[in-house]
Amino acid sequence: MTEEGKPLSALVAQGWEIVNYSSSSDTSGYITQNILLRRQKQHRILSIRPKMMGQGHVVKEMDV
Repeated sequence: MTEEGKPLSALVAQGWEIVNYSSSSDTSGYITQNILLRRQKQHRILSIRPKMMGQGHVVKEMDV
């Protein structure tokens, strides 16, 4: 698997630190994993969930 397929590993390699992790189930039954990351005074949330159709994951990065 390439680094493009491992978004969390890529962010940690760039110097981001994992602060917190949570997972929840949405209304359709899919589990969404949320990871809070920190680098210096910046914070970012990485949200990962499986695709509804096909294989793979949907990844969203949000700056906080």
